[in-house]
Amino acid sequence: MQLTFFGHACFLVDTGSHKLLFDPFISPNELAKHIKIDNIEADFILLSHAHGDHLANLIPIAKRTGAKVICAPDISGWLAKNGLSNVHVMNIGGAFDFDFGKVKCTVAHHSSMLPDGSYGANPMGFIVYAAGKSFYYSGDTGLTLDMQLIPKWAKLDFAVLPIGDNFTMGAEDAALAATFAGATKVIGVHYDTFGWIKIDKAAATKAFTDKGIELLLPDIGETVEV
Repeated sequence: MQLTFFGHACFLVDTGSHKLLFDPFISPNELAKHIKIDNIEADFILLSHAHGDHLANLIPIAKRTGAKVICAPDISGWLAKNGLSNVHVMNIGGAFDFDFGKVKCTVAHHSSMLPDGSYGANPMGFIVYAAGKSFYYSGDTGLTLDMQLIPKWAKLDFAVLPIGDNFTMGAEDAALAATFAGATKVIGVHYDTFGWIKIDKAAATKAFTDKGIELLLPDIGETVEV
């Protein structure tokens, strides 16, 4: 299984049989200007919540690729207005079996608003079971005790967690979140994009290694084995 980081909180997981794209915010990100969204392929797009820094490129990528969008029910109407009908709606606590494997939706503590100012549903995270592995993407969230439930549902191969602070968990809280979730390998996201979420990478890495957790911070466009 491979993960390609496209900046901010956008990444693609290639299971070997399917490509799963998460929270596509690429072209507005100055740090990701070298990424060509027309080259990104996806079979499914998983949207954690409705903020612009998570769905800015969702519509064009979904239309071009025909990817099925997995999101909260309250977002589906906005997608339909923008010409997308290949949508599977889910909500917190629910699970569903797809062609690539299973997705379970988890609690995320954050806010959410669609680009037109309308309600963007409760944010959520995902546990994905695919290709004999499982991983957790928390979405944008603060640290929550609900994360202690995750080991009851999955033995994680890795987790994808925000570490930028200010709007989400910082590195220290994210390292604790990883211990709650039972993850020993973490890909850090949601950092450095804006001035308020710039991080000290060495300090962030130490926050995880002090807890015996490996923190991966791939370059934008880099692919890593997970």
